[in-house]
Amino acid sequence: MGLDPRAWWRLVMEAREFQPHIIHAHNSHALSLALWARIVLARRGGHGDPSPHLILTRRVVFPVRPGSALFRADRIIAISQAVRAALVAAGAAPGRLALVPSGVDPDDVRRAAAFPLAIRAQLGLPSAAPLAANVAALEPAKDHATLIRAAAHTRPLRPDLHWVIAGRGPLRHALAAEIRRQGLTDRVHLIGWTDHPEALMREADVVVMSSRAEGLGTAVLDALALGKPVVATSGGGLPEIVPAEWLVGVGDARALGEKVVQAVNHPSPFALPPHYTVSAMARGVLAVYRSLT
Repeated sequence: MGLDPRAWWRLVMEAREFQPHIIHAHNSHALSLALWARIVLARRGGHGDPSPHLILTRRVVFPVRPGSALFRADRIIAISQAVRAALVAAGAAPGRLALVPSGVDPDDVRRAAAFPLAIRAQLGLPSAAPLAANVAALEPAKDHATLIRAAAHTRPLRPDLHWVIAGRGPLRHALAAEIRRQGLTDRVHLIGWTDHPEALMREADVVVMSSRAEGLGTAVLDALALGKPVVATSGGGLPEIVPAEWLVGVGDARALGEKVVQAVNHPSPFALPPHYTVSAMARGVLAVYRSLT
């Protein structure tokens, strides 16, 4: 929900009818609406009708503004240790924080991945061409510039290796220009938004994340559910799910490229840890709810 007065009023009306004990916001805009709604509910309610508790789930490691509405939530759920550390550094009271990692449903991921995307055929590539896939918004935090430099570094090492970047965002034109400048238009493919990211990852040989900052990395969780090798930077929460063997420093294009080639030459997938499933996430969220009621 954005900061839309109609959304705020609808939230107030729904809350007055449903009388929830908890309102759970999933971004800062939704939290702002919930805070205003709670003020109205408190003014219109009776003495026997306590205001609902407010919970915010925080998914990013970006800095928090002083005076942010975030500090007015009764509980803040951090999806990773990295997010929790960023909140503590910003001044959030540790006692108001709860760690509940994001989770995926492996069965759902595998069902979605069964779609016959045939990305190599779409791009006119040989059926056996090795493929590194990245699924991420084209924005600064994802650091696709490092990914492109990694592709340039690996060309002499694996001339047959192709890189597919799926996503949309404000940096598309700049990234396309960098691909041309590096002479990689035949090796790095910006395919834009895809409705079938799971299928793309299934068809790839390795999934790559080049992020400077990542709350946790849902695309990585999907890749692990599919049994795919993953290479990533150590940005944000990625080290919590990717073994150190397959991590490189943020911005280190040479190391990233060499790790990708290693993963293509010697695949070594690792399992999705059980505490990153939707069932584990649901249990964690319910525990937070029960702590407030």
